[in-house]
Amino acid sequence: MSTKDSTRRKQTTVPCPTCSKPVTWASTSLWRPFCSERCRLIDLGDWLDENHRISEPLEGYSEDDSSA
Repeated sequence: MSTKDSTRRKQTTVPCPTCSKPVTWASTSLWRPFCSERCRLIDLGDWLDENHRISEPLEGYSEDDSSA
């Protein structure tokens, strides 16, 4: 593979969880998966306001259930 081919390699992008703007998934993307510090702080505020939650355990499920 030549150097030109490696620079043309398609970069992975993901949508920003807050505003859906495309974000390049690379170590140079400072706020990934967010597009900016603003979007990161908006998401953090949503967690602190309890707008986002980890769901309750499903009925009939136990942590020591080895059949999963």
